[in-house]
Amino acid sequence: MELNIKIREIEGTEISQLDTFLYEAIFIPKGLDKPDKEIIKIPELSIYIKDFGKDSDLCIVAETQGYLVGAIWARIYAETEKGFGYVDSKTPELSMSVIENYRQHGIGTKLLKAMIEKLSLLDYQQVSLSVDKLNYALKLYQKFGFEIVKSDENSATMIKRLKE
Repeated sequence: MELNIKIREIEGTEISQLDTFLYEAIFIPKGLDKPDKEIIKIPELSIYIKDFGKDSDLCIVAETQGYLVGAIWARIYAETEKGFGYVDSKTPELSMSVIENYRQHGIGTKLLKAMIEKLSLLDYQQVSLSVDKLNYALKLYQKFGFEIVKSDENSATMIKRLKE
């Protein structure tokens, strides 16, 4: 099925939908149950969307037939409030998700490409993210030039350099 996907910046009235995308961004290995939606309220996760809309916050969405089906957003975190893929206070950290029924249609690829272009235009030196090592998105990030800079048993912090 060919989807008519529009990639665009998020509108202010749509920011409240980031809670859905944050929940969808949680990687659940096959065979495990999804956690309760309340999980996004724990501080380690809520920082990804709390008070979203500051000057340095960026978000690009994928829309089809009037519905948002994917989102990628980038935030700069302070030393005191770090995301899982935090590198430093000058490097934006990415979060991305596509609604489950719309995965494997190239939407993530389009979102990632658009965000990398946007961050490059804004003169960021690099971008980081954290990904579960079992998540198929790891290969997508590697295809885009992200390199693992730190890892533990379950997850990897990756960086893509935007400027040399």
